[in-house]
Amino acid sequence: MLRKLLLISTVVAFIFLLAWPFIFKPQYLKEETVAVKPEVKKPVTPEKPLHNVALPNFADIKDIKQKKLAFFSFIRPAVEIQNDQIRKERTLLLKMLEQVSLEEILSDEQYSALELLATRYRVSQKDSLMQQLNALIAKVDEIPTALVLVQAANESAWGTSRFARIGLNFFGIWCYQKGCGMVPRSRNSGANHEVEAFQSVDDAVKRYLHNINTNNAYQVFRTIRQQLREQEQPLIPEILATGLLPYSERGSDYVMEISDMLRHNRQYLTPITTIPATSP
Repeated sequence: MLRKLLLISTVVAFIFLLAWPFIFKPQYLKEETVAVKPEVKKPVTPEKPLHNVALPNFADIKDIKQKKLAFFSFIRPAVEIQNDQIRKERTLLLKMLEQVSLEEILSDEQYSALELLATRYRVSQKDSLMQQLNALIAKVDEIPTALVLVQAANESAWGTSRFARIGLNFFGIWCYQKGCGMVPRSRNSGANHEVEAFQSVDDAVKRYLHNINTNNAYQVFRTIRQQLREQEQPLIPEILATGLLPYSERGSDYVMEISDMLRHNRQYLTPITTIPATSP
């Protein structure tokens, strides 16, 4: 009986030894198996700009003060050019309003200019002449350079965002025609908007100003501005910023952040206020 048990034990042990390599794979074999197929990373193709502007590489500027100065200096000329054009148009409108108030007849050139501005600023030409002029004067007005610069810095992460680098879109402006700009990587399924691309900084600033001056979402902003004009007060950026609630889904938090940026960057934002134009 004992001999029989020993024989069975010997056979079991022999079978176990034969199966050992297949049941317990040595660690060195595991490591060799893992090393057989190394991970291959696909090369990342840099996204080409959709413009020919020599845009400074703001991300390479490590000194914060220098980066702010470089960014504001880059954007400011376009803001001042576009605001200057708006001031000229506003001056023409104020002159026309004065003439109409005195029952003077407008010239053909003035009527042509009025028609163009009414079309551009979405003012109904079915309204009376006085109504058109008043509606246009509320819309055709500048936006303080400081406020524009701070919004550009906020929306573009000081010029380092993909949309700023690739499409010169410093203001997060959307468009809705396929191919009009850049498709957001985080765009929700079913959405069709793109982030608009521009060919120049002037175009980007012009589009931003026109959006604020015509979009129904910023009616409160324009009302605040008009009230400041009527009271012959300067266009104070911090006050006007309260009319930007619809600009971001963050609402009041966004307005507070813009106000904080205006305060913290005051040394870079001269002049802060603008000279009030003659009120009607």
